[in-house]
Amino acid sequence: MYQYVLFDLDGTLTDSAEGIVNSVVHALNKRGLPVPEQETLLKFVGPPLLDSFQRYCGMTREEGMQGITDYREYFTDRGWCENLVYEGIPELLQKLKAAGKTLIVATSKPEVFAKRIVEHFGLAEYFSLVVGSTLDEKRTGKGQVIDLVIRTIGEEHCGEMVMVGDREHDVRGAKENGLPCIGVLYGYGSREELEQAGAAQICESVQELENYLLG
Repeated sequence: MYQYVLFDLDGTLTDSAEGIVNSVVHALNKRGLPVPEQETLLKFVGPPLLDSFQRYCGMTREEGMQGITDYREYFTDRGWCENLVYEGIPELLQKLKAAGKTLIVATSKPEVFAKRIVEHFGLAEYFSLVVGSTLDEKRTGKGQVIDLVIRTIGEEHCGEMVMVGDREHDVRGAKENGLPCIGVLYGYGSREELEQAGAAQICESVQELENYLLG
């Protein structure tokens, strides 16, 4: 069905909530700001950090940029490895690669961290390309990340590409670039969120995702 499969990282390949939440709490504590409840903190998993600091903590853009700096103090040290690969993901990637698919990571996480994570967890061998955001916040949105993937692979291959992600940002970023998106429910987005954003397909499990991509 699709030759090029673009995977989100947080909430799709790995369960990164612990490291992200701990990094957000560190940033807020450093500034003496109130820490939201866990339900709100989990909403930081996936979307660009600046958007989340502004949306969930009432920060201005300038305050949010400082929040990102403080967040990265913890994340760079240990937050990046407070993470685990979802059960079944290595096997899925192995089967997709064996079937001749070209696999790509397309994440809003800074590219330098994304590469470190996929290498640390033994996933790098499956991916032809890892694209993420920039540390200077000039490329942060999922649409911008996917656009770079398309320009790198070649626009003539757009019809062979699909995005896989767990949040509305993945779906909308894909739509901005004319790509379909498969939403997954084992991450941090809800069925309602993914349907409202316009996901082309929704899979409840890694096994269901495998069946769809290889079916």
